[in-house]
Amino acid sequence: MPIFAHRMNNQHKKDAPIKFAVVGCGHIGKRHARTIRVHAEAELVALCDNAPKEKLGIEEFDVPFYNDLDTLLSAENELDVVCICTPNGYHTEQCIQVLESGLHVVCEKPMGLRKADCEQVIHKALTVGKQVFCVMQNRYSPPAVWLKKLVDGEILGELHTMQLNCYWNRDDRYYLKDGKAHNWHGTMSQDGGPLFTQFSHYVDLMYWLFGDIENIEARFENYTHRHSTEFEDTGIVSFNFVRGGMGCLNYSTAIWGQNMETSITVTGSKGSVRIGGQYMDKVEYCHIENYEMPDLKATNPPNDYGTYKGSTNNHGFVFENVIDVLKGHKTITTNALEGMKVVEIIERIYGGRTM
Repeated sequence: MPIFAHRMNNQHKKDAPIKFAVVGCGHIGKRHARTIRVHAEAELVALCDNAPKEKLGIEEFDVPFYNDLDTLLSAENELDVVCICTPNGYHTEQCIQVLESGLHVVCEKPMGLRKADCEQVIHKALTVGKQVFCVMQNRYSPPAVWLKKLVDGEILGELHTMQLNCYWNRDDRYYLKDGKAHNWHGTMSQDGGPLFTQFSHYVDLMYWLFGDIENIEARFENYTHRHSTEFEDTGIVSFNFVRGGMGCLNYSTAIWGQNMETSITVTGSKGSVRIGGQYMDKVEYCHIENYEMPDLKATNPPNDYGTYKGSTNNHGFVFENVIDVLKGHKTITTNALEGMKVVEIIERIYGGRTM
């Protein structure tokens, strides 16, 4: 019996753990594997990477290891979900390959580097009746959840302005390996640029909070990475929101030494708020008509990758949602259509990119 038919005929039992494999054993792949391993209703059953196992630092995981996705999918017939944690440029084809095998997908951002690629993934998921979970974990941060309630409840009134600032450091420690160009960081075909690799989480937050944008004007420059990347390190983008109000996105990976800030400032007809800190983790200003600021839960620390840090470590919430959805308890938090919309917005911002 073909693998797909075998899996379709063996529906998941609600009292059994959800079985995961992780493809791509870099920093994020290990994060997925560790998160799966500690969840009571999940089981890590396999890892996959095209690099030699002994060079990956995965000794802590006592599961079968495969050097290619084809072999993994053929050998592990009891899988439920495959996590795609490979370079950006592989996400689309690997998502489709997993879906064709009758499995659900957890895809790290971005879902693809073009809207057209994401459409292929969504079409395949609908055809085979499987879920695609897009990892946009910053939606779970307490300040983001709080701001979502303000916006959805119209507590700020009509939106006037939104300013999103993402000022991070990604220098030669990130883009070069042993003094030479990295095999995918910095390349147009596999990386795609800062809005895909560093800041898509925050483009997602902007879309989640305020919806789609139009009347986009953008400027780009490469100040400190001309020797190491094929794209810009700095951008200034202005636009209007389709639902009303205007916004701007200012970003850079040319900040010296370390990440500086990730912040969002929102003004409306009934008040203004600002969430700041290095990773949008602190409410720095709140002044709203007839409103008292509540106490928020502490924000999780950022993912620490040694020489640099990334977005907030909320992968536990992501996998909680994956498991709840597959067991029929809740609806999906970030669906494939939303993942595609983030890619589409970035693609439109980059539409006239020249340097």
